[in-house]
Amino acid sequence: MSVRRTVALSLASFATVMALSACTTTVSSPVLRFDREVNYGDSKAVELVTNEFGSTDLQLIAEKMVGSLLETGIFQGRPTVTISTVKNKTSEYIDTTNVMNSIQTQLVKSGKVRFTRSIQEMQAGVDELQRQNQSGLYKQNTTAKVGQMTAAKYSLEGELTSIVKKNNDTKDVYYKFTLKMFDVAEGTIEWQDEKEIRKTSKR
Repeated sequence: MSVRRTVALSLASFATVMALSACTTTVSSPVLRFDREVNYGDSKAVELVTNEFGSTDLQLIAEKMVGSLLETGIFQGRPTVTISTVKNKTSEYIDTTNVMNSIQTQLVKSGKVRFTRSIQEMQAGVDELQRQNQSGLYKQNTTAKVGQMTAAKYSLEGELTSIVKKNNDTKDVYYKFTLKMFDVAEGTIEWQDEKEIRKTSKR
């Protein structure tokens, strides 16, 4: 066999090995493809993707309710408040707890009101008291005593309703959020306000 033929065969073998190696690499290491570009947006920017309930609506409601409550001066002496029920009477799935969380957060940050556990949160508090007092795991002088919770003076109750009208070209959605604050002992409405929102889309 000539030197030229030997070199040619060696090069052919090398090329075959490299081709097989490339195929193996392709199978074992899939290529990651990114079809979309993702960017952070302004959480306070007006959101008008659809005329369904959105983040801007939530922010508008929370701003209106908190401002109205703080203007009344009803929170003299930093009273205690609990969130009772917030009903969603629209045809959409809307997390009304999220709306009330925004309202509660802003009120707590104002330093003018204290919140007690809501009905939905109460069981977690009861479970913790039982764990501390009945499990035998804690020093007696460090456990939270049963019967020491502070009762709420006021209770917040609200509802979100909507009216939807549409024809071949236009869809109009009207939302109304109503919030009331009751004196728990007397059962009287001490404050009430509402926020109206209208959103119209055309095809």
